[in-house]
Amino acid sequence: MLVPLRCLGALALSAALVLAGCSAGADAVDDNIVATPPAPGLDAGVADTTAGEVRGQVAPGYVLFEGIPYAAAPVGPLRWQPPSPPAPWDGMRDASSPGPRCIQDVALDPGTGQDYSEDCLSLNVWTPQGAAARPVMVWIHGGGFANGSGDQYDAAWLVTRGDIVVVTLNYRLGALGFLAHPGIGDGNYGLADQQAALRWVRDNIAQFGGDPDKVTIAGESAGAVSVCDHLVAPESAGLFRAAIIQSGPCQQQPELPAARAASIDYARTVGCADPESAADCLRSLPPAALKGSPRYAWIGAAGLSGPVLGTAALPVAPVEAAGTAAAARVPVLIGTTRDEFTFFTALHYLHTGKVPTAQAYPEQLAEIFGADSAAVAARYPPEEFGGNVALAYSAAVTDGMFACVADRMAAELSESAPVYAYEFSDRTAPAPDPLRTVPFPVGASHSLELRYLFDVGGAPSLDPAQRELSREMLDFWSEFVRTGSPVGPGAQPWPAVRDGADPRMSLQTGGSRVTTTFDDEHHCAFWAGLRP
Repeated sequence: MLVPLRCLGALALSAALVLAGCSAGADAVDDNIVATPPAPGLDAGVADTTAGEVRGQVAPGYVLFEGIPYAAAPVGPLRWQPPSPPAPWDGMRDASSPGPRCIQDVALDPGTGQDYSEDCLSLNVWTPQGAAARPVMVWIHGGGFANGSGDQYDAAWLVTRGDIVVVTLNYRLGALGFLAHPGIGDGNYGLADQQAALRWVRDNIAQFGGDPDKVTIAGESAGAVSVCDHLVAPESAGLFRAAIIQSGPCQQQPELPAARAASIDYARTVGCADPESAADCLRSLPPAALKGSPRYAWIGAAGLSGPVLGTAALPVAPVEAAGTAAAARVPVLIGTTRDEFTFFTALHYLHTGKVPTAQAYPEQLAEIFGADSAAVAARYPPEEFGGNVALAYSAAVTDGMFACVADRMAAELSESAPVYAYEFSDRTAPAPDPLRTVPFPVGASHSLELRYLFDVGGAPSLDPAQRELSREMLDFWSEFVRTGSPVGPGAQPWPAVRDGADPRMSLQTGGSRVTTTFDDEHHCAFWAGLRP
């Protein structure tokens, strides 16, 4: 059985972030007002927002603004309420350092020295020098809806090479972001935070050199699940024109009854078991008592919190609604890594010193796939993986919960808008030291593609061939943000998904190329046959 690894177990944090640590903390948001502004102008690090002026920092080729509040602090009577507009300020606000990260379980979080606060709803804007009406990418961080922050993603490469504006953001996590206790509400506060940030972008991004009519939402893992949700969430309609979905297990989301039950159980664990007084009890708790997460869905033993289906905020499941009138008809870039689940199998080994065994293999598959586990075991015998049970197990979960889910969504979304599919296939991608000590190769594992797009650190540097792949990916992503297609002038063809065909860009060193073998390699017909 897979179990979360202390300091390592948050689903969807990049391996580099999880295993390496992040920058030091910032001052609390309320201390960021300064009296004397610099010379005005965006290239001088000054911008105006609907709440007041901000001063960022000027770097070679770009300007960075950090810690800008997009909503009021969700504290006191605003805890477990939809986000409210931020209070305006007088004078110039210092936006040269990130705001506090949202309350989260620090046992699962790599941000040593970082400040944590319930007052955390801020965002960061990266803008090219000289920018005016540039397309915008809004990046939603991963972390299993339990951990992470926007400042972990250094977007300088995308901004300077791609000539786009990038926004990263914080949103409420865990119990504070998604508790669906009947005395509190239906959850989805973190999703509402993301929508408030998108409205802030609509209303303010022109002052930062961005075009509010050319916004692409993007995210990885839990961030990708969020993007899937925005495709069908009524309050997200009209706030973006394209979407990027990276390694999103978008099917792993609860209906309201299941979320209610898990939330009641969670309330009991924090001392609020009495249903008549639970709401008052929960609201009276200090933030640190609510750093954990109700577990709504599972991938192995990795529990997820997150948005709740069958609610006013999210009435339909994105995987089921893809390709219907309930889903936004926008261009989509969607993909996975070749070996998604080896990351989580490696975490299990690092925590326990154990790898899946032939004797335990059927039971481990049954924990994930239930009545289908015997069929899965027959399709993924360890003998086809050199006798390595860890690789067989990882391949089964990769295909069943990541690769073929993305393949299905790509096919169905392509019925109403252009869809471009990819697979990150660099099986020599740099991984942090601990991942290189496990007794099986992690390959192109979950999250390892992130360091080709963002400067996240924490792993060996990219070699020359990988740097070239990074440049290719930066060009593909930024061109998609600019035009809704990843292919720019003079670039190699990348055909859209259509008519049941399976063209997919294999992102690999030595030159990325279009392949048509993804469905066969990941046994997607087999997985489609298991769907009810």
